[in-house]
Amino acid sequence: MWTAAQTAEFLHAIRGDRLYAAFHLIALRGLRRGEAAGLRWCDVDLDEGVAVISQQLQQYDGHMVTCPPKTLHSARVIALDHTTIAALRAHRARQRTEQHQPGHHDSGYVFTGLGGDPLAPDRLTRHFRTLTEATGLPPVRLHDLRHGAATLALAAGVELKVVQDMMGHASIVLTADTYTSVLPEVARTAAEQVASLILKAGRLVPGTRRPRRAATNAVSARPMTPPRRG
Repeated sequence: MWTAAQTAEFLHAIRGDRLYAAFHLIALRGLRRGEAAGLRWCDVDLDEGVAVISQQLQQYDGHMVTCPPKTLHSARVIALDHTTIAALRAHRARQRTEQHQPGHHDSGYVFTGLGGDPLAPDRLTRHFRTLTEATGLPPVRLHDLRHGAATLALAAGVELKVVQDMMGHASIVLTADTYTSVLPEVARTAAEQVASLILKAGRLVPGTRRPRRAATNAVSARPMTPPRRG
């Protein structure tokens, strides 16, 4: 999978591409390619910053069909960050311009061909491969971009349960097993944060934000009294 820097480099390099928003969405929110292909504008609320994953597009015998999400847990509501919202707004504006072209069909899907029909998941994959080759970055699969979203979320300190919900995994065990290589570093960072919190609290007067005064040794501060004789 790409590092955070490589993901950022890829998104920056393709920012003018017609399907930029699709790859931005997958890279940051971890959608499966069929989920991205099956996303409709009625599933997206950009003002509230949410998207409902309620279906996917798949190809069978050369035909595209609408299917339920992969599992019961794959049907989910995902939060959209401000950069993804901005990318989707720009994409919708471009799409509305395309709708004025003769013969355009408004299918209601977010990601479409120039004629307005929904995109096949394989087409997303092929286009992603073409873009990746043009950037010169290490080759990864489109599905690896989804995995990268979870890896980067965990590395950023997002809780495992939140990542499970974002990815639509059936259980938190599956999420932990899939991203086990990331968890030790996340756990180590969390442990350091807790230790830092305790150390910081120890330097404050309990119940306040005032730092404790440096402790003085009361015994050594007293003047020495010579021993009594006889």
